[in-house]
Amino acid sequence: MKTISKKDQHNITPDQAIDLLRKGNERFVQNLRFNRNLLQQVNETADGQYPFATILSCIDSRTPAELIFDQGLGDIFSIRIAGNIVNDDILGSLEFACKAAGSKLIVVLGHTNCGAIKGACDEAQLGFLTQLLEKIKPAINLEQSYKENRNGSNLPYVNAVAKINIKNSIQNIINKSSIIKELTEQRTIKIIGGLYDVSSGEVVFF
Repeated sequence: MKTISKKDQHNITPDQAIDLLRKGNERFVQNLRFNRNLLQQVNETADGQYPFATILSCIDSRTPAELIFDQGLGDIFSIRIAGNIVNDDILGSLEFACKAAGSKLIVVLGHTNCGAIKGACDEAQLGFLTQLLEKIKPAINLEQSYKENRNGSNLPYVNAVAKINIKNSIQNIINKSSIIKELTEQRTIKIIGGLYDVSSGEVVFF
């Protein structure tokens, strides 16, 4: 399986990029991953990289984007931060990935049973983590379907907050980055959300 070339990246549409990730996740769930020569891919990407998609995901050890989407070296940009939140450095990385390096898709990928979401729900206090979790609080405030047990031990509630947090991150990217907003308006790129199920390995896009 060869890596993505500059020509490949240029020709891929945002919808095709979504399809590549969807099919990759299907292979992952079915344990039918492509047989890749990673050392060969190291050599192929030594002089340049042309990733077709950029994944903003959580640091959770169970959610490595390259594995769950069955992609090789040089195929995707992977940005990881607890709770898949957005800050200025994340925005700069996304702008580089799409405007400078030609990525056609941004996926904000949350996951079920997320520790960062649980921490925010329980108002955890721990050094710099405290201010990171504050960025998740708007999703907690918007989640109104659960009237009781609004805490980290209520997994359905946690997962509901995770979905809202994904949507908030997408909106923050569009609102704060004029570059990303312009690229989406021009339909050069798309930005979508996804939720990874840590029990099944399946990603649901929305």
